[in-house]
Amino acid sequence: MSLQRFVGALSARRQPPFLRRRAAIARRFLNGSGVEIGGLNAPLDVPGSAQVRYVDRASVEELREHYPELAGQSLVEPDILDDGERLGTIGDGVEDFVIANHFLEHCQNPIGALENMLRVLKPGGVLYLAIPDKRFTFDKERPVTTIEHLLEHADNGGDVDRRAHFEEWVTLVDGVRGEAAVAERVETLMERDYSIHYHVWTQAELLELLVLLGDRGHDFDVELAVRNEHENIFVLRKGR
Repeated sequence: MSLQRFVGALSARRQPPFLRRRAAIARRFLNGSGVEIGGLNAPLDVPGSAQVRYVDRASVEELREHYPELAGQSLVEPDILDDGERLGTIGDGVEDFVIANHFLEHCQNPIGALENMLRVLKPGGVLYLAIPDKRFTFDKERPVTTIEHLLEHADNGGDVDRRAHFEEWVTLVDGVRGEAAVAERVETLMERDYSIHYHVWTQAELLELLVLLGDRGHDFDVELAVRNEHENIFVLRKGR
């Protein structure tokens, strides 16, 4: 074994089990050339057969300013500056895979985001999703997002009850109490356009969302759906 491979193997063994499971799934399904959206401090460990370009809405310097809680952690440098929900700089049917780990819950319009991820995939391409399950995260007190609410976002461009989403985050995640304190914190986060979890799900609602995508005319197979500790991993393969 070469020194590089030995160091890589040693590093992998030091990863938390849930990251090792992510990497094992990536080795099974990912190859060719693709993109990862919002890799930040935890880009997916992909096999040598996969070449990744990273998509984010801002440079590393700007991301560090936006996420002070990630100070001291290594962040991936974006290759493509773009809105990850729209992927407007990426053409139709050009990517072998798209990775979006812990990204969908940040999207104002998750249906539109998924449709754009499928749009940029080649026929037979793979969409790799890891999405937190609210029951096992700081979102546990929040109500699950309904299909009806997601459809409202899809029909209205995503900007539906934006303030209400921030108020829910501030009260049920940040734990802020008192009308004035809540309003002040909401204003601060909205002015920063802070990337909160707009929507939350359990595995059951996520499966319902995938059924809806099929009903909206998108051709794909669910090749994998599995709980991975605090998250759910889905691997979708676009129809040919």
